[in-house]
Amino acid sequence: MTSPLRCLITDDEPFARKGLQRYVEQTPFLELRGLCADVGELSEHLRREPADLLFLDIEMPGLSGVDFLRQQLALRPRVVLTTAFEQYALAGFELDVLDYLLKPISAERFQRAALKARDYFQLRDQPGSPGYFFVKANGRLEKVVFADILYLEGLENYVTIHTTERRLITHSTLKALHARLPASEFVQTHKSYVVATQHVTAIEGSGLRLGPHQVPVSKLLRAQVLARLGFPAAE
Repeated sequence: MTSPLRCLITDDEPFARKGLQRYVEQTPFLELRGLCADVGELSEHLRREPADLLFLDIEMPGLSGVDFLRQQLALRPRVVLTTAFEQYALAGFELDVLDYLLKPISAERFQRAALKARDYFQLRDQPGSPGYFFVKANGRLEKVVFADILYLEGLENYVTIHTTERRLITHSTLKALHARLPASEFVQTHKSYVVATQHVTAIEGSGLRLGPHQVPVSKLLRAQVLARLGFPAAE
């Protein structure tokens, strides 16, 4: 991890936002990129600019933080939930959040969560990663080289891995396989698709062209995808 983690804070309580803002600003490897009062503001911000880490309150007017995460399956940022209520811990576990902070949040407890996030991103982006993984397909473990992957296509608990030479179907979730790929080389374009940016040959209508293949881009993720491909100002 060579640059600070881009953070967004979402909480309907101004005092809580201010406290988290102070903690983020006191942490050298975190960079605050926005304060949101509800998930509507958060959604708008994510359409304009990607983030690495969300500090997300649970109980807010309108859509709760948990319901927001359940609906926004294509979000790439990792999440630290913040709440005054312990009963949401199981939901946080099911949603695979990085940490779960109970209010009032102490500086020490915040720092533990921040360090956990830093360690996660450092491990994920480690340059010494082998450049491949093994998946179970066709009754055996198949080696898949990252550089050969065109895109992943998810359907419930199965993922089809489309490569330059073959297609493999494995029992997994798209989220789980995406987490095993280098973040700098792959981008999620839709709740059901993850694409290797190096293989994108054209931007075509509401999708991406990868040679003979076309992959959709959702409205929610369009701005982030175009920014990753070098077109931040594209319509």
